[in-house]
Amino acid sequence: MSEITKVALDAMGGDNAPGAIVQGAIDVVAKRQDIHIFLVGQENVIEEELNKYEYPKEQISIVNATEIIETAEPPVMAIRRKKDSSIVVAMNMVKNGKADAFVSAGSSGAILVGGQVLVGRIKGVERPPLAPLIPTQKGVSLLIDCGANVDARPSHLVQFAKMGSIYMRNVIGIENPKVAIVNIGAEEEKGNALVKETFPLLKECEDINFIGSIEAREIPYGKADVIVCEAFVGNVILKLFEGVGSALISEIKKGLMTNARSKMGALLVKPALKETLKKFDASEYGGAPLLGLNGLVVKTHGNSTAKEVANSIIQCVTFKEQEINEKIRESLGAKGTE
Repeated sequence: MSEITKVALDAMGGDNAPGAIVQGAIDVVAKRQDIHIFLVGQENVIEEELNKYEYPKEQISIVNATEIIETAEPPVMAIRRKKDSSIVVAMNMVKNGKADAFVSAGSSGAILVGGQVLVGRIKGVERPPLAPLIPTQKGVSLLIDCGANVDARPSHLVQFAKMGSIYMRNVIGIENPKVAIVNIGAEEEKGNALVKETFPLLKECEDINFIGSIEAREIPYGKADVIVCEAFVGNVILKLFEGVGSALISEIKKGLMTNARSKMGALLVKPALKETLKKFDASEYGGAPLLGLNGLVVKTHGNSTAKEVANSIIQCVTFKEQEINEKIRESLGAKGTE
């Protein structure tokens, strides 16, 4: 039997908590026996949700946490003051080795602060980046950073490229992932000061396959496997990607329901269309790991459905099996914690 991956799941975080969070956990244990989930949050609320389902009791445990960190709260203050919040309690489980991973749809700021303060950075990692997989014509690409470091320096972006390459090689299985930096043109001399300073540093890196600049319009076509940028640009790309995709799907559905003829056509194209749209459904790929920490921290969308929560939990297994943190530690030539 394979080794059990223990996941501390924040049951109180996100717009659809606790219902979608608990349902996501139930969906996971219904099809996977190699995962144990700790539902962290207010015990009575979680029990009420669990009572709606039949599930293997030995695979789900409740860890009581009386407080909730709200999205609007200042993250540093919240992490310091709310010691019995679901985020802090669950992250401490990762820190103390009681869980292999932490998953939450809760406050992004609190998760970023808690990841660095509680779980801790791998020694040598300057800034942990948030790195979601985004669907492309060729499969998926890793967008790094999409929300953690809005004022990054060139050395940070170089580390993002290295960590992203390790992730894509070991988790997705791309032998020699192509790395590109987001820019406003293909020429090396283009871009802002950060891009211009980072470009030559990436060219000099022998342990990554740097292919140069990538423009935003090239991202959906899968030109690069690792897309490097600072968090402000990354977050704009991610949100626009999601918004355009959602709007396009909505318009396609509306167009197919216009009249009797289009409805007949819809019946014919439905199987192929469903399969195609599934490829571009971001919820298929789970949440965004915060790379470079001493344990796995995964941030899912604030409005995550049960499906997204389930996929975020399942991705923790591959992360653990492939020893991503150990490989990042080796790559940066460091031991210990910060």
